[in-house]
Amino acid sequence: MISASNIYLVGPMGVGKTTVGKALAKSLGMDFIDSDQQIEDRTGVSISTIFDIEGEEGFRKREAQMIFELVQKKNIVLATGGGAVAREDVRKVMRHNGLVIYLHATVEMLVERTRSSKNRPLLNSDKEPREVLESLMQEREPLYRAEADIVFETDSRSPHAVARDICNEIRERWQR
Repeated sequence: MISASNIYLVGPMGVGKTTVGKALAKSLGMDFIDSDQQIEDRTGVSISTIFDIEGEEGFRKREAQMIFELVQKKNIVLATGGGAVAREDVRKVMRHNGLVIYLHATVEMLVERTRSSKNRPLLNSDKEPREVLESLMQEREPLYRAEADIVFETDSRSPHAVARDICNEIRERWQR
């Protein structure tokens, strides 16, 4: 067990937060939670539907409330939505309640990984996915990096390799 009771994965859509998070939780003997999945389970509708009805602002409010609730749990690996870091209150609650890990990938890799996904509301626009992802990265990258206790590159690496490397670093730096 690590000295920080929770681990929060942040990063852009398509970086592998859910896949890496599941492997990381298993390796560390922690519970895995995906904030987007929790929102869908609670509301009974998809994230895309929430975006359609309430817009991004409505979704971000729901996301913040969910994260505020989830950080009260202990021994979890939480995969957050790509835009969760946009809110200062969400960044603060994660920073004060666990270890924040930024999973990073190049825009080229993100375009490839999200290419066939239909459940990415911000990519369902008139703009090219690359243009949207570049804009989001320009806006959010400084926030991801500012909050991160650890930054891990995920480009062309298997989720299990990334999870293994994160486990090793956690054990070296934070384990009691």
